Amino acid sequence: MPIPNYPTPPFKAQQQDFPGKTGQMEPRPDIGESSYVGHGQLKGKRALVTGGDSGIGAAVALAYAREGADVAIAYLPEEADDAAQVVALIEQAGRKPISIPCDISQPREVKRLIKEAVDGLGGLDVLVNNAAYQRYFDSFEEITLEEWTKTFDTNVHATFHMVQRAVAHLGPGSSIINTASVNSKDPTPNILPYSTTKGAVANMTVGLASLLADKGIRVNAVLPGPIWTPFIPAGMAKDKVESFGSQTPFGRPGQPAELASAYVMLAADSSSYTSGALITIAGAQAVL
Repeated sequence: MPIPNYPTPPFKAQQQDFPGKTGQMEPRPDIGESSYVGHGQLKGKRALVTGGDSGIGAAVALAYAREGADVAIAYLPEEADDAAQVVALIEQAGRKPISIPCDISQPREVKRLIKEAVDGLGGLDVLVNNAAYQRYFDSFEEITLEEWTKTFDTNVHATFHMVQRAVAHLGPGSSIINTASVNSKDPTPNILPYSTTKGAVANMTVGLASLLADKGIRVNAVLPGPIWTPFIPAGMAKDKVESFGSQTPFGRPGQPAELASAYVMLAADSSSYTSGALITIAGAQAVL
């Protein structure tokens, strides 16, 4: 299959309110609707993907369905339109979709989310902690304690709460996959709260891999570089959006569809010895 001719910067200057909508982006992100072909790698599995309405989460949810998994997606209520499109794609793949609006920064919402996902799917084999919050700051003085706390509540505390609630439902051979970031190793100053949380998620991943090994639960993380998702116009300055991804050797941002295969690999039984891995996908960008 030929490599798609994906768009390169400069992009149209654009901004959205968080969390951002797919339909308002130009160009529209590719989540694999026309390209991802499944091969039965996740046949019969049951997966929960947070932030599954758009971007990386949507690409993962679609790939999982086409690989044979039933998929629950969690999303903020204001993202219902994007979520409905992903639900339709899961159904078209012949799998069962579960759609759960919630705010994972609230522990009570996490408890409800896990229960509804497990009840709806009849169990749980794969948990993808993908949802996150990001905001761009022009200076250090702009970063308030409220923003710092909100970012940690969504990106770090929620990830811990999700794992804490899900572990009782995950049997041997199950997989937890966290979305960290290249910012965990090479922090971008103007998104300091986000970068700091992603460092925490990467470290949490490695620690959890050891803690949960005796239960037969594998824990890994994907570290995306610049990826073209609604997260970008909703969490970056306009001028940064225009040049987004230009710093990579590929000269462009990645598309969500280009990450899906890594999440499939980490969820598949064929990766039974892979745990504690941090997999960077950043268009040849050096991240040490």
